[in-house]
Order: sequence, then C-alpha cells, then structure tokens
Amino acid sequence: MKRLFIATALGIVFICVLPVQGMKKQPPPDVYGRVIINNYSTKAGRAPVVFDHWLHRSRFTCRLCHVDLGFAMEPGGTRINASGNMSGQYCGACHNGKMVVGDRRVFEACSRKTGPEQAMPCERCHSLGKNVKKENDFYAFTKKYPKELFGNEIDWEKAEADGVIRLTDVLEGYVKRSSLPIPKDFELKSSGSWMSDIKFSHKKHAVWSGCESCHPDIFNVAKGATRYTMVQVFDGEYCGICHGTVSFPLLDCRRCHRKPV
Repeated sequence: MKRLFIATALGIVFICVLPVQGMKKQPPPDVYGRVIINNYSTKAGRAPVVFDHWLHRSRFTCRLCHVDLGFAMEPGGTRINASGNMSGQYCGACHNGKMVVGDRRVFEACSRKTGPEQAMPCERCHSLGKNVKKENDFYAFTKKYPKELFGNEIDWEKAEADGVIRLTDVLEGYVKRSSLPIPKDFELKSSGSWMSDIKFSHKKHAVWSGCESCHPDIFNVAKGATRYTMVQVFDGEYCGICHGTVSFPLLDCRRCHRKPV
C-alpha cells in the first residue's frame, strides 16, 4: 500500500512538472490532430488549409499517406501545391473527382477551373478563419466509435480491431509490397523507479504505420541502439513525433507503461 501511495504521488508530481518540459494544453477532441498547411496558400490569395487527421484516419492507414504518398511527418514539411494535386500527387492521389469511398465520390482538389465562381469548392480545404460548414461533423461521425479519455477521445486501435473502421492501406495503381514478418513485442526498461516498464507492440504499430514510418529515420533497426528520454519525447522527438500530435497524447501514461510494477 505504501509503495502504491508513493508511486501515485510521484505520478502526480510528474504530470505537474511535465508542462515545464514541453507539455502543451490539449485541444478539444474534434480539433486534436488538426494541421494548418500554409506553404503557398496565402501567397496565392487563399486561406490556409485546415486538415483534420481524424476523418482521414477513419479510412486510411498512416503508412499510405506518409510513405506511399510522401507526406512529411511534420507540418509544412511537404511542399504541397495546386499543380502537384492536379497531376495526381499528394492530396490529388485521392481527391481527383474519380475515387469512391463507400458510396461517396471524393471531391477534386485544386480543380483546373479557378475564379470567384469556384471559390466555394476551394474553401472545403482552404478554410482557416472562414465560417465553412464541414461535410462531416466530428461528434456525429464518431458517435459509435469506442471511446477513451484523451486526444480525439476515440480508441482507434479498438475501432480497427472490432471492425468499426476498415482501413485502406494501398491505393489502386500503387505497388503493393510483400508483408514483412512482424517482430515480437518487447520491453523497454524505465529509468524512473516509480514508473513501470514499457511493453512495446510492433504488431499494433505495423497495422497503422508499417515499418517505414519509424525505421530507420526515427529509430535504428537494431534493438536498443536508439536511446532517448521522456524530455525528448515531450519535445516532439522519437515517439513524440506522433504521440501528442495525432496519436494518443503522452498524458495517457498507462497506454505505454503497462507492465505491472
């Protein structure tokens, strides 16, 4: 009992101290994971693009966009432009006016017809600062999704496992690579005596991200070769590239530190 009390007290201190180390205030569930893209928009006379990850991750794997389509992992890291979209790159790989998801045809991004009369279609994406009604309301769209406490407040992992969402991993016309054998789960020792060790699942990450999203640019493929601290993670490095921005936030300690103490 005494050990449990000490661990709980230290955990509270840890959560209180973390904001100093880079913890940011969490946005509302419908805004969590939102990215503002403004590489060229303002210069072209358009509002910046508002991109919501939650809608896209309900239909596609992270790997499809960040590996096959070449979207960088950091905002503004991909030089997306209208001509690229119109030629079928980046957003235009899906938003081409031809692709069908469910019973809906995906609208065309950056139509060749531009002008005042075409401004409304542009505002479906270029919507920052504008009163644009979204086609899909977050709370209505995710009403039947399994819930959790943090981030979007959606348990995306359970939603996929239970068949609530079915993810597309390869687009028509792209090369489907042979699947690699998934390594076994392994444990990462915690340097803090009050926090339990991490049990890392390759399988859970591979379903969404594949191998290429993490290896070798972020993590060395050799086990134990990459050493990092929680301060670095909270600063957006290593696990923090995804967790705290789009994947469940770092406040949810027990999602990773889940080996019994």
